[in-house]
Amino acid sequence: MTLIESNNWVFLSLLSAFTLATSDAMTKKVLSKGNEYLTAWFRLLFSLPLLIILLMFIPIPKTDGIFFRAFAIALPLEIIAIIFYTKALHLSPLSLTLPFLSLTPVFLILISLFILGERVSLMGGAGILLIAAGGYLLNLHNMKKGFFEPLKNIRQEKGSLCMIIVALIYAFTSSFGKLAIEHSSPLYFGILYYLALSIAFIPIALWRQKGMLRRFIAEGSMKKMIFPGICYSIMVIAHMTAISMTKVAYMISLKRTSLLIGVLYGYFMFGELNIRERFAGASLMFAGFVLIVTAS
Repeated sequence: MTLIESNNWVFLSLLSAFTLATSDAMTKKVLSKGNEYLTAWFRLLFSLPLLIILLMFIPIPKTDGIFFRAFAIALPLEIIAIIFYTKALHLSPLSLTLPFLSLTPVFLILISLFILGERVSLMGGAGILLIAAGGYLLNLHNMKKGFFEPLKNIRQEKGSLCMIIVALIYAFTSSFGKLAIEHSSPLYFGILYYLALSIAFIPIALWRQKGMLRRFIAEGSMKKMIFPGICYSIMVIAHMTAISMTKVAYMISLKRTSLLIGVLYGYFMFGELNIRERFAGASLMFAGFVLIVTAS
């Protein structure tokens, strides 16, 4: 991989992290009890216009049986992940659930090896572990309770267990997604995947949010999801392109810096505290970032 190519995937991974964190922050302003599934669905819907327009300008690649099998496996797993993620937000505090999202790159070390045959280097593996540890530290709001507080609360906090399941599922969907990309193209797969995801999520959103759709629209919540949806579409484009250029474990590790960006949004937009206490986590993530970029 040349230096230019390396800079491209790094930039796109960070762009994916930034647009995801921005979309999440904007979505959080809309999110309230009872409208979680509608909010998730409209974010998907509003990501589609840009993606569909882009589909008109990209070449349609040849696909094969592996593409369709990977697509068919990843799609239902993605839906399950969204459901478990929503449950995690309902059941437990964010400080006890979000740290476990940083486990996805760790799971990917083995899962991407079995699905894609990708091996990470010793230095790259160390970088992945540092980013995971940094992501864990970022969300420990109250260090007085101890470093292992989220782990201790897994039995009591069902939301934490849900988020571990989400992290594991994301490792599989990322790997199968790259497999599908290898047998098509990054943008073609990404556009079709999120189009299918939006359609498949319709009955879930409407079933879980009976009677809330009219209120959601009348209160202006639907309009507020336009910008998060646009950011989400940019995230999809950056994610799919970046993951096609490097090992999936490396790309997802850099994308998990969205946790750090989310902390900054929390401080500036929502007045969340403990920004200084999270410096240790940020430092670990930066060290991991340097190791991964050096190893790739």
